[in-house]
Amino acid sequence: MSKKNRPTDSGGSWMDTYGDMVTLLLTFFIMLYSMSNLDAEKWTIFVKSIPTMQNQESEHITINSQMSDTPDADSIGQKIGQESAQEDLQIEDINKLYLTIAESLNQAGVKDATVIRGNDYTYVSFANNVFFGANSSMLTREGQLVLHTFAKAIAPAAGGIEQVNIMSHTAKVTDNSQNNPQTVRKDRILSAMRSAEVCIYFQQQNVIKPEKLVDISYGEYRPIADNSTEEGRIKNRRIEFLLLDNGAKERDLDEYYKEFKSGEYSNTTVVTVGQSQGSSQDGETVPADTSAADEEITSDTGNSAGTQNTSE
Repeated sequence: MSKKNRPTDSGGSWMDTYGDMVTLLLTFFIMLYSMSNLDAEKWTIFVKSIPTMQNQESEHITINSQMSDTPDADSIGQKIGQESAQEDLQIEDINKLYLTIAESLNQAGVKDATVIRGNDYTYVSFANNVFFGANSSMLTREGQLVLHTFAKAIAPAAGGIEQVNIMSHTAKVTDNSQNNPQTVRKDRILSAMRSAEVCIYFQQQNVIKPEKLVDISYGEYRPIADNSTEEGRIKNRRIEFLLLDNGAKERDLDEYYKEFKSGEYSNTTVVTVGQSQGSSQDGETVPADTSAADEEITSDTGNSAGTQNTSE
């Protein structure tokens, strides 16, 4: 047979068979892999054991379309640092709250308000005539403006306040009518109505959650001055706010008074002098802008006209 007529064999027949076999094996292993479930923990250990993959900057390893949710040390440290900084800022706001309140009241023209920063509380005392007229439980427009200013002042630190006690006090009567049941009744009702009115209006400012507001009426039974003089009775007629910090333990009111008298917090006590923005006919300074006042909250005073000798 001549070379020209010799049949040629390019080897294509066995290559085709080999290719088919490899393709079938690949398909078989892909099928097995798709039916299997990898152990995420073992896979992570395996990946970390490969030096070339440790240098990759990937933050997560995806296995079976699930992303590992285990945070790394850096992210944990960053989160703790942010929370710590936020907590420190809140504490700083609470400790400086008394200065913010005093400055706001001064700018509103409020005189003789006492603002004290204690260990875990902020105390604010207002003269009774800031909010009410004699023998009245109707909150005045000027009183509403003062409460609005006060609420705005404490708003930045509201998250650090656990409870707000709103306390109303009257003065003891100086004549024989103090033993009259009707006089006692009027005094109690007047004190209760005043604390409730202040609490209601303060709640409407939406600064402190309602469940944190507590209105308390002491009547004439927590005096801070001598009732035998008119000056002492004026001091005894007052509205007080006790703002307790988060985690603070509430104590009896007399314990706070003892701390005030001891001078322990004299360095964190401010008595407002008022910066007049307007004046009333009797010369007392009042905020000039009355357009911001909300509609007056009216209530029954619970008593008829009284004299200067009755509880106010």
